[in-house]
Amino acid sequence: MEPRLRIAVADDEPDMREYFEKILPRLGHEVVSIAETGRQLVEHCAALNPDLVITDIKMPDMDGIEAATAIYQKQAVPVILVSAFHNRELIERAESNHIMAYLVKPIKQADLEPAIGLACKRFEQFEALRRETADLRQALEDRKIVERAKGILMQRTGLDEQSAFKRLQRLASDKNLRMAEISRTILLADEAFTRAAPKQP
Repeated sequence: MEPRLRIAVADDEPDMREYFEKILPRLGHEVVSIAETGRQLVEHCAALNPDLVITDIKMPDMDGIEAATAIYQKQAVPVILVSAFHNRELIERAESNHIMAYLVKPIKQADLEPAIGLACKRFEQFEALRRETADLRQALEDRKIVERAKGILMQRTGLDEQSAFKRLQRLASDKNLRMAEISRTILLADEAFTRAAPKQP
């Protein structure tokens, strides 16, 4: 069971705003703000300090990714991005910012609940990386490397995402290195094993 979160929502479609207003309390959360535009979302978040933001991408005056960046400059908060399209370019843009999960409309309750849990866990992991470096841009770059190393650990050991991250943390602590440095070592080792493995006939 996820802890009760204070959530800010933004979407320019009235039916989506109503959906979030109805479904999020059913999942045990409180909707503290409902915005129609990206700029409105930024203003609401500055005033209300929510625990989580769920925002559509395409909105008037400022899109969801721009709004997420503006919000993050003032307060650290996880963001779930919502889109009507599974657009590779948008996903890549999201990955270079502070987006912790991505949902494609129509959104079902069965998708929303795990996405909230995933966004919160990934945000904790990102904040751990950010504490290792004072540079936010470096933390975003480190996140990409750590995500890849985490994927390798999950694939090779059967660990879940959180356990793989904790193993990286322990390895980094034991070796007195940053997680990004340990992750690079894992990526290099995996590449060496992959290249050395005999090709299947």
